[in-house]
Amino acid sequence: MTEPPRKLLVASSLARRYAEHRFVILVVALLTTIGGHGLVGRILPTANPLEWLLALSLVAVVLSVRAGWLRGILLMLVAGLVGARLAQPLLDHPAPDLVSQSLLALACTLAAGVSVRRALSSGPVDAEHIAAALDAYLLMGIAFGVGYWLLETSQPGSLSSASGAPLTPPRVIYFSFITQATVGYGDVVPVGESAEGMAVVQGVGGQIYLAVLVARLVSLYSVRNQE
Repeated sequence: MTEPPRKLLVASSLARRYAEHRFVILVVALLTTIGGHGLVGRILPTANPLEWLLALSLVAVVLSVRAGWLRGILLMLVAGLVGARLAQPLLDHPAPDLVSQSLLALACTLAAGVSVRRALSSGPVDAEHIAAALDAYLLMGIAFGVGYWLLETSQPGSLSSASGAPLTPPRVIYFSFITQATVGYGDVVPVGESAEGMAVVQGVGGQIYLAVLVARLVSLYSVRNQE
């Protein structure tokens, strides 16, 4: 019986290692997206670093989900997002951008649900449990950030900058994480019932998530020690 080609063995080994650490890798991708787009923008001022980094993170999101119907849905969302982005320069209309942003928010929401399920699953508390919990928190912040940008695009003036600086997608995502962490610097504020309602849901939801997560992880760790 002939042995598999060396390249096939290497690819299989890499795929297995990725599957074992997929949530940790996703954390790195998301943190790079959130914190690194400004640096990339300084190095490549003509590029759109946030969009490219979000695209790479979305690939990591799809790969973090095991093969099945959910991965199929995420792949369809990615395909629709790519199609909408390619159609945007060809059409003098904001609809493709709204569609792509909506698909991005939906993909992040579904991936956050998968991460929550992994974080709260039974079994020993390892690095993948912790990473999955962080993934869900970061994905929730990005999803809300995209939601705020959609709201600002469809209803201009839903967010207000205290300095008068123009609102951009990176700045809106920044506002999303500040709201989720309940820091509230006040440099960007929601205006109107829709934006204020989203901010309340995100702020309260983020705190409830952390409380439930800590309780669940402590419970799993206690059960493991008792065994």
